[in-house]
Amino acid sequence: MRSIRSAFVLAAVSSGSGKTTVCNGLLRSLTRHGVKCAPFKTGPDYIDSFFHKKSCGRDSVNLDLFMSGKEHVAKLFDENFSVAEVGVVEGVMGLFDGYDCKKGSAADVASMLRLPVILVIDARSSAYSLAAVISGMRTFESSVNVKGVIFNNVTSENHLSLLKRAAQDGGVEYVGHIMSRRDLATPSRYLGLAMDNPADIEKYIANAANAVEEGVDLDRLLRLTECGGGKTMSISTNVDDFPFFDSFLRGKRIAVAHDEAFNFIYPENIKSFRRLCGDEGSVVEFSPLEDASLPNADLIYFPGGYPEIYAERLSKNRGMMDSVRKFAEGGGMIYGECGGFLYLSKSIDGIGMCGILPFKATMASPRLTLGYRRVMLPGMEIRGHEFHYSSVVNPEALPSISSQTDVRGKRMPVGMYRVRNTVAGYTHLYWGEQQTANRLMTTLFGK
Repeated sequence: MRSIRSAFVLAAVSSGSGKTTVCNGLLRSLTRHGVKCAPFKTGPDYIDSFFHKKSCGRDSVNLDLFMSGKEHVAKLFDENFSVAEVGVVEGVMGLFDGYDCKKGSAADVASMLRLPVILVIDARSSAYSLAAVISGMRTFESSVNVKGVIFNNVTSENHLSLLKRAAQDGGVEYVGHIMSRRDLATPSRYLGLAMDNPADIEKYIANAANAVEEGVDLDRLLRLTECGGGKTMSISTNVDDFPFFDSFLRGKRIAVAHDEAFNFIYPENIKSFRRLCGDEGSVVEFSPLEDASLPNADLIYFPGGYPEIYAERLSKNRGMMDSVRKFAEGGGMIYGECGGFLYLSKSIDGIGMCGILPFKATMASPRLTLGYRRVMLPGMEIRGHEFHYSSVVNPEALPSISSQTDVRGKRMPVGMYRVRNTVAGYTHLYWGEQQTANRLMTTLFGK
């Protein structure tokens, strides 16, 4: 394989087209060939990013134009791509689907970062008609450079020959295809791809890589998306620069829950913690499932994940729960979101949790709650997203310390709640921008 510096956005016409399978197959295949990849995900999704890391061994970074600014997104891309040979950005939903029409979409990110787009199209029930689809995707927005296509679910050589003509007449280059095969079913559960069975995950990724190597011309793909070594866009200021002595967290020790039950974590949030702590502080991980007690820390962070799946194991680890309660009762700083919020509450379907917050959660009659959120706290607004099937049966048990709206300004019932120095709620927040992290932690705990 030729050594070419390359970067591109992998996008689709709609969800379910196979871009996640193609993306993980590409990442693993390139890694097999000794190519250092930098994976990215547009939008707020944690789960695809988790699979990216499994595929190539590197953290996948979210590029989200609702939760953070353009300069921050460009900075993230440049920093992570600078130490790799190939940058692969997996889109979300369809190419032009964003939080407000095309705002925040894969197309928006591709245009801003000046990256070419490779389409993944599910060809299961169509053939030459896809020429019109490809042509429309290519010409709809002049700033979006759709250069190639990979066809998924190809059924025969005759089918493939028609698809190649469709690519040619649609005005893009045919890069490859994935044959229809049963062993590419993704391991999944209600929140998306399943993250709790390493053997199934590895089998899926290996099969995806094999399919890519059988049908995708990797050299052609890299040549088509070749780029120089310069930055993607001009950044006039370092958006994360500010005096370290202003940091509320400087010198503090932060403990982050991270195991099978708590793994919805933005790497950039943790990097912000490390920067704000400085050399005098530290960030450590611990497992509420396995560890007997909390590590020594000033602030405990319980991120989202699947505590409802591991509720029995979490509940039986009484040493950890006692340690968390003691820390909270002594005024220790705790922040939890979504799964962390449930763990800090009384119970999940009758199974006892920490009981610091007075809420009871249930998975009965599960209904997806999903969407971006603007969170208004005293003196600041921060953005995030809500993503869960559980619900709280007694939401009136505690008043919210925040108000929240969706992207259109509609008031949302979700809240953020405080008991002593424990603050938690359903919304996943993004504080990868250093000043945002400092303001959030100061607002929540520094007054």
